[in-house]
Amino acid sequence: MIEDGTGLLTIGELARATGLSVRTVRYWSDEGALPPVARSTGGYRLYDAGSVARLELVRTLRELGLGLADVRRVLTGETTVAEVAAAHVAALDAQIRALKVTRAVLSTVARRGSTAEETTLMNKLARLSAAERRRILDDFMAEVFEGIGTADPDIRQRLRFAAADLPDDPTPAQVDAWVELAELIQDPEFRATMRRMIEFNAAGRGPGVPAGSSLRFMSRLIRLAGDALKDGVAPGSPRAAAVLRELIGDADPAAVRERLASATDVRLVRYRELSAIVNGVEPPSSYEEEFGWVVAALGSQAAR
Repeated sequence: MIEDGTGLLTIGELARATGLSVRTVRYWSDEGALPPVARSTGGYRLYDAGSVARLELVRTLRELGLGLADVRRVLTGETTVAEVAAAHVAALDAQIRALKVTRAVLSTVARRGSTAEETTLMNKLARLSAAERRRILDDFMAEVFEGIGTADPDIRQRLRFAAADLPDDPTPAQVDAWVELAELIQDPEFRATMRRMIEFNAAGRGPGVPAGSSLRFMSRLIRLAGDALKDGVAPGSPRAAAVLRELIGDADPAAVRERLASATDVRLVRYRELSAIVNGVEPPSSYEEEFGWVVAALGSQAAR
């Protein structure tokens, strides 16, 4: 406190009173966040008790990450702390989302041992805008369903859900899964595999077949094959033939076997797993044993 009876403080005294460095207090004063209340006869800046409270507020806002421009607006009454805080929260949310994307890309690069080219591609995919991500999904759906009007509508709906976009606040695992999913659905070979599966589905549908019949067929397959496995029924036995008749009726065993083989392709299984992660749901069971038993039984029947 200067010895003139005014109770005013120099920058050094103000710094000691608040625990801040003289350099920081001087910088904030130079930037207009802490204007002096007076000047000494020697031209030094002087501050009062109100300046101490103001300095504490400046320090708090700065520690919360606000820029000096926003701090000045609060101190001059142009805006409120609440309004600035809300805007800062939105900015932090955007920064957090960007950091999650960065973390997911780096985690994937480390796990895969990716090359520089792969790293660049993954980073580009992860940072696509929502509109660009939707365009990739729409392009995928258009190609795999083009000209196949007889496909089960339930398949189209489930496939669209499976290829869902990232949520607004994705976890690193969801970003990681979407990067892999985006690579997968843009791969021409995978698109051809998916289209073959849909073509097999469409070929087995006659006029008037209700939506959801494919899903009901799969549910029946899992139940019948599960019972057969539980009872120890061999795929080439007469009992297996009876199970197949209940499942496929008079359909060609070779054609059904080809259809099921396409539906259980390892990349389609991975597609469903990745989709579940992006959607934040439990990954579906692949029912490998049930499908394997039916494929084996169909192979036995087709060979006769």
